[in-house]
Amino acid sequence: MDFFTSGFPILTVLIFLPLVGAIITAILPDDMAESSALAFTVLTALLSLFVIFGFDPTRADFQFVERYNWIDAISRQGESLFKVEYLLGLDGISLWLIPLTTLLMVLSVWFSSDSVTERKKEYYAFMLLLETGMLGVFVALDLFLFFIFWEIVLIPMYFLIGIWGGSNRIYATMKFVLYTMAGSALMLAAIMGLGMVNLVSPSGTGQIAFAFDKLLPVMQGLPQLAPTLATLPANAAMWFFLAFALAFAIKVPLFPFHTWLPDAHVQAPTAGSVILAGILLKMGTYGYLRFALPFFPEPARDFAPLFALLAIIGILYGAWVAYAQKDIKSLVAYSSVSHLGFVMLGIFALNAQGLSGGILQMINHGISTGALFLLVGMIYERRHTRDIDAFGGLWKIMPIYAAFFLITMLASVGLPGLNGFVGEFLALLGAFAANPWWALFGTLGVVLAATYMLRLFNKMFFGPVDRDENRGLLDLTRKEVALLVPLVILMVLIGFAPNLFLDPMQPSVNALVEIVNGNAPSIGMLP
Repeated sequence: MDFFTSGFPILTVLIFLPLVGAIITAILPDDMAESSALAFTVLTALLSLFVIFGFDPTRADFQFVERYNWIDAISRQGESLFKVEYLLGLDGISLWLIPLTTLLMVLSVWFSSDSVTERKKEYYAFMLLLETGMLGVFVALDLFLFFIFWEIVLIPMYFLIGIWGGSNRIYATMKFVLYTMAGSALMLAAIMGLGMVNLVSPSGTGQIAFAFDKLLPVMQGLPQLAPTLATLPANAAMWFFLAFALAFAIKVPLFPFHTWLPDAHVQAPTAGSVILAGILLKMGTYGYLRFALPFFPEPARDFAPLFALLAIIGILYGAWVAYAQKDIKSLVAYSSVSHLGFVMLGIFALNAQGLSGGILQMINHGISTGALFLLVGMIYERRHTRDIDAFGGLWKIMPIYAAFFLITMLASVGLPGLNGFVGEFLALLGAFAANPWWALFGTLGVVLAATYMLRLFNKMFFGPVDRDENRGLLDLTRKEVALLVPLVILMVLIGFAPNLFLDPMQPSVNALVEIVNGNAPSIGMLP
């Protein structure tokens, strides 16, 4: 283990191993593409275990840091003017997002071996490229590098939905791209603006640079600095915060920027929906935690009530619309809007309980909703419909499938003893400490979630088997059981032993709370 914590570039290998796999898979014949992609995703997942076991849970700073100059433009005076660093690192906030990503990628690739029959090598190459982009987002500590990985994710997702999606995939793809690009344009403008602030600020480096540790002290002093600079409006920090916040809100998606998500989910292939819900949406919430809150603590405090209000509306609206859905996949998609509302509510409580709950709920949502989309894909492969009314009495026909669906559904609605309860409880506890009314309205979302999920379960699994198409359905295969077992184990493990997952993130969460409250930063210092 010491080998991986003493200079070995484990994060670089973790990021680019899937990219190597994508290149190799793309040049292999179709009949070898599945095995190649599965091998590279499994290797990446195994490598992520070394990150977990090599992580020091007592430290708040970044670990496994890799730092190299990448782009170093020279001005006429011979001084470096524009600097982009290849800067990677991991702390308690991003720790669990790495194994979540690698696990869901293994399961998605393995599931696809039975459902993807055309253009296999292209499909698996895009899946591996997607993994590289997502892992890069979660460990990049230079804002420009972060933006590059952020944009890389868009490319394979565009093709995965656009080529292997459903009948209305072109509309869904264009909507997804247009929303994402609008947010990306705002983010890029804000990133370049921060680089310029670093150039002119007395506390900056005198460069257009984007490294986290170089920007952090500059950004925290921006509200006091901006009025003294003729080139910046006095409320520059607010505008920078809003630009980042809007870009991240689209990705979450936070109400009212959510309308691209149901279309993308319904049209995406099953594996695409698993990755979209399980990992991609977390890029938005992670962006708030990594950059928006520590860089702009004062605007974050000022706008916390607004974002909490939008989160609560998303919780209630997503649950209400989910109840009205006839398509199972669409129901799960709207449930994601509701569940991510709990994450945002916890984040903008701006206290340790809320932030811890929000981060844990990011992981919980990836596990539970990822499992739900796998289950939806499994029944769709058998019946070729997702109409809730097309089912009924499946408990008698598919008891193993029903048991897995029941556990996953209960985890999703937050039953005590399963993973969803801990994250939602902490998020609501943090919200209560910030404003009791936030917690009260948020709790209504828990009740509504139980309502639409129990209605779905009742319609699918109870009652008579009154359709001939359902009578001959086969129960889960061994492979399908193997796909679901790791996720169910995690649901139970997090439910009964949440501190295994909470303790490593706590020092970083506490440090972030200090920064948001206006205290001197105790994170962000890098070699």
